[in-house]
Amino acid sequence: VRSAFTGARARRAGRLRRARDFDMVRTVRANLGRYQPETGKLVIETPLFFSRTRRHLQPWQVILLVDQSGSMVESVIHSAVTAACLWGLPGVRTHLVAFDTDVVDLTSDVDDPVELLMKVQLGGGTDIARAAAYGAGLVEQPRRAIVVLISDFYEGGDPHRLVRVVRDLAGQGSKVLCLAALDEQADPAYDRELGQRLADAGAHVGAMTPGELASFVAEHVGR
Repeated sequence: VRSAFTGARARRAGRLRRARDFDMVRTVRANLGRYQPETGKLVIETPLFFSRTRRHLQPWQVILLVDQSGSMVESVIHSAVTAACLWGLPGVRTHLVAFDTDVVDLTSDVDDPVELLMKVQLGGGTDIARAAAYGAGLVEQPRRAIVVLISDFYEGGDPHRLVRVVRDLAGQGSKVLCLAALDEQADPAYDRELGQRLADAGAHVGAMTPGELASFVAEHVGR
């Protein structure tokens, strides 16, 4: 997920010598003339390293909207871990908002999103549209904003309003990622009909494990 926002390793030589960017293949090739048959060792005189591409554009804003309603009880671990994957990325300003029928902005209280979301269980009904509207109000630069909705999409509020908010966000250039809930067995547990409506409104909807989240985010951020 971090590389999706900050850049991946480039396939060219770099000047900075960092262990994580060590280019073993090119280093071996460049130093083959120093192989010592009698000892079976290769003497490295010139280690080579990758460079890293960097995105020098304005930072991204990520707004996490986490459904904490009663129907999400079996998905609390998935929600917490998924939020943690997107929290605290370098160069990314992140907001964390929990909701049921009420909306609670937890951004100023977050040290560890997993611990916080496991402790703060709202457990009431569900008004996803209200939370989405709150998240939309936090957007400062639409084309550098990602609104991430983690929910089972069983809307107790106004589904038409929710679809309208998502369509407006997508229309202004914001990325809307709707991450469907998984139960304790990692099986998708969400309202597929409303999920389809959100996809039709311009959101990217997916039911995935946190491990699959990185490629999903990288694909849509890179567009």
